[in-house]
Amino acid sequence: MRFSFAFRPRLLDALRGYSRSRWLADVGAGVTVGIVALPLAMAFAIASGLKPEAGLWTAIIGGFLIALLGGTNVQIGGPAGAFIVIVYGIVERYGVANLLISTACAGVLLFLLGMFKLGNLVRFVPVSIVIGFTNGIAVLIGLSQLKDWLGLAIDKMPGNFFSQVHTLALHIGSFNPHALALGAACLGGLFLWPRLFVQGSPVLRVAEGHTVRRFARIPAPVVALVTLTALARWLEMPVETIGSKFGGIPQQLPAFALPDFSWDTVRLLVTPTVTIALLGAIESLLCARVADQVATDPHYKKHDPNQELMAQGVANFVVPFFGGMPATGTIARTVTNLRAGATSPIAGMVHAATLAVIVLVAAPLALHIPLAVLAGILLHVAWNMGEWHEFARLKHFSNHYRLLMLGTFLLTVVFDLTVAVEVGLVLSCVLFVRRMSALFRAERALTSTPATADAQGLALEPGPRPRMAWHLHGALFFGAAAKIDPIVQAVEAGPEGPEVVLDARDLFALDTTGLEGLEQILKAVGQRGGVLWVVDAQEQPRSLMERSGFSARLAEQNAAQAASAGNHNKNREETNHGSTAP
Repeated sequence: MRFSFAFRPRLLDALRGYSRSRWLADVGAGVTVGIVALPLAMAFAIASGLKPEAGLWTAIIGGFLIALLGGTNVQIGGPAGAFIVIVYGIVERYGVANLLISTACAGVLLFLLGMFKLGNLVRFVPVSIVIGFTNGIAVLIGLSQLKDWLGLAIDKMPGNFFSQVHTLALHIGSFNPHALALGAACLGGLFLWPRLFVQGSPVLRVAEGHTVRRFARIPAPVVALVTLTALARWLEMPVETIGSKFGGIPQQLPAFALPDFSWDTVRLLVTPTVTIALLGAIESLLCARVADQVATDPHYKKHDPNQELMAQGVANFVVPFFGGMPATGTIARTVTNLRAGATSPIAGMVHAATLAVIVLVAAPLALHIPLAVLAGILLHVAWNMGEWHEFARLKHFSNHYRLLMLGTFLLTVVFDLTVAVEVGLVLSCVLFVRRMSALFRAERALTSTPATADAQGLALEPGPRPRMAWHLHGALFFGAAAKIDPIVQAVEAGPEGPEVVLDARDLFALDTTGLEGLEQILKAVGQRGGVLWVVDAQEQPRSLMERSGFSARLAEQNAAQAASAGNHNKNREETNHGSTAP
């Protein structure tokens, strides 16, 4: 198949027939999601061990490039909660400079995946593995935020699960009640806010009118950030803030800077690079699939996975040069964008512009944001990220599914995402082979199976030979090849000159190891002076038998056996004709 490179951003198609009403809808949605992204971008960066501006400029630059070049209508790109644990581990082990190199190299890898049209391969990752590592990441995010949520006097949290638990236990006595109060109020408000304005709620019954409904549209994280920051400032609470921890956010555009690049360093960063690329691909395409399911706009068109990966690659290659962190599609912000009325990638670009204006104009106000409030926001994100109901549903699934999901979950929590995905994929392959091998069977059939004209090998007229027949079901591959042995043994122990028929109408797949099993049957039949027919083979098995030369060897052996049988019968007839009665 000839390779053809195609780079066509969805924006080009979305602008056809673009109207003023759609423009207004996209601008409104972009401003809304830009405001929502503000606290999340800072919180993700801080939780990852970086400065808050790293998250902000990732959301601005990465979000703009993903919207501009991506293969979806409404996807919002930027820093994601799923990257927190990965980025924190890379920063702790390799340093910030090497994180930037890994991110840029992951961008190249993502672009190549899209360029070579491998976007659909991400769908081969079993859903049990995705749920397992997603829930595991959610647990780790929640654990990492307890330090700021409780206001514990810990200089730096370790990256290891057990070390984190041990460190939290050692410093639990230093918790700050003011930080805990702010964090609890934030977390409680995030859960309560959407429920205050649902249809039939007491708030809407008591206070009817358009003003209340407009107020209800303000995103809950923004309400929590503004109100609790103002409260902490007014009461002069002794809590750690962005200003006291990081010295604030620069009120200027980030400078372009090349990281200290060398091939020796790149070779050491293969594992984190592959991890970032793999997680970015899974998250972005999972987000795009969610958007496809949620979207109801008539202008919406399902995503192009390869174009989306190329856009993710460009964004992740560019962002590190401005001090950013890995970027990917974000489900919560994408769904917010959809519900706010977005119809095209213009909304994602407006989201990035909105964030840039806020940072350049209102950066000094971020000095007073308490870290406990950001921790409360991230705890809410972690709770929403986890698919906790899947644990309760495990009883309805097979042991294979349970093993994959729970194994990936525990490995993600105890070790890291890379180990979890690697072991999960290997385990899923092993379990798949086991299940497929269990489905294959070779059933002894009635010996009256007729010879047919489409048999592999020489179509012979039924003769006086003793007949043996088997019906093959399923896929004959390396995992099931041993199930052919009873046929070989039966032929070897059977009568001389057998006529063996393999009915392959239900054999839908054959690999080279399975073909070797058929070769063993052919050899055993030949040694017994018999003939072998492979009847009604489907397209794939027939093609492999022909390409490998098995069909030719089968026909040659059958012809030789037929000729030998013919000569034997002729000699016997001549002998009988020349004999005389005693």
